[in-house]
Amino acid sequence: MEEFSRQKLNKRNELLKKEILSFSMESVKIDDNSKISDLVASFKNSSIQARNIYKCANVFRKMLQDKAQTTVYLGLAGPLIAAGLRDIIRSMIKLKMVDVVVSTGAIIYQDIYQARGFKHYIGNPDADDRILDKLYIDRIYDTYVDDEKFWDTDNWVGRVADTMKPGNYSSREFIDELGSRLSDEDSIVRTAYKCGVPIFAPALNDSSIGIGLTSHYHRCKKNKKPGVHIDSIQDNYEITQTVVKSGKTGAIYIAGGVPKNYINDAVVMGYIFNKDTGGHSYAFQLTTDVPHWGGLSGSTLKEATSWGKINNDASYAMAFVEPSVSLPLIYSYVFQEKFYKSRKRKKFIWQKDVLESLKNG
Repeated sequence: MEEFSRQKLNKRNELLKKEILSFSMESVKIDDNSKISDLVASFKNSSIQARNIYKCANVFRKMLQDKAQTTVYLGLAGPLIAAGLRDIIRSMIKLKMVDVVVSTGAIIYQDIYQARGFKHYIGNPDADDRILDKLYIDRIYDTYVDDEKFWDTDNWVGRVADTMKPGNYSSREFIDELGSRLSDEDSIVRTAYKCGVPIFAPALNDSSIGIGLTSHYHRCKKNKKPGVHIDSIQDNYEITQTVVKSGKTGAIYIAGGVPKNYINDAVVMGYIFNKDTGGHSYAFQLTTDVPHWGGLSGSTLKEATSWGKINNDASYAMAFVEPSVSLPLIYSYVFQEKFYKSRKRKKFIWQKDVLESLKNG
């Protein structure tokens, strides 16, 4: 039988083919003594999103071990507290894995809701929501919360504002005040307050915290008294100072949304202070959004380079894996291998809206 063969490659292409095929894929291996960090490390030479999980974990490692003491920004969006990630986020703050938090108001609120002794409950995504509504039960996909306790927490937020000196506050200042009123040591907000880690919520009004503040505003209007107001431009001014006073910056984006854009825009706003930071030196994102719809949450970090938000030589990665699965894996890799141990706590010295100094330790 006649055999057919392809045309032989020339020498140059043979060498190129050999170079391209120089790294073989390896199976993920688990044995009796394997830790979660071993599992993540074994993803290095696997494929698809497992490899991307390893890449993100490796960026996190480099971010934490940089001798320049990179200022690490943690962006939080999505139903992370309902997903059970409260303790991991709190631990990242407590163990000096992150220096600045940028969050949706909902995440901050749900942490406060739990800090006040209330709970999230296992629910059913196929529940009859009409019945839940009659029972004052709110549903977050497969998680329930007590709407009566939400209402109680809304009012608590408003009453805290009632006790404060009237005037404009950044979200950082107001969340810091809320943290000072909590006693739950497992709270994200309380831990950030005790550790001096600033939390910014640029869309604070778009949450139940905003509802509580609106009730405060209404009381002030009725009684013809000045009240507390959240100044979002002061937020811009404050977070930009944390960037321009840092030698290097790194960003972690959990999901995307407003926190992702805000952390990136803080780099762009550096020009206000006549400083071009060059963009984040490190970045990774965990998201289920995808790039081809053109939206921010799914946009690639490579795309962000065109805006000057990510440095041209940055170490970055993305894993398209839902955060309730991906964040515990990456946190465990850094925690179990103790890659965070050499970091020092950032010390922010604020004089109202002016960051007078930012020091390590």
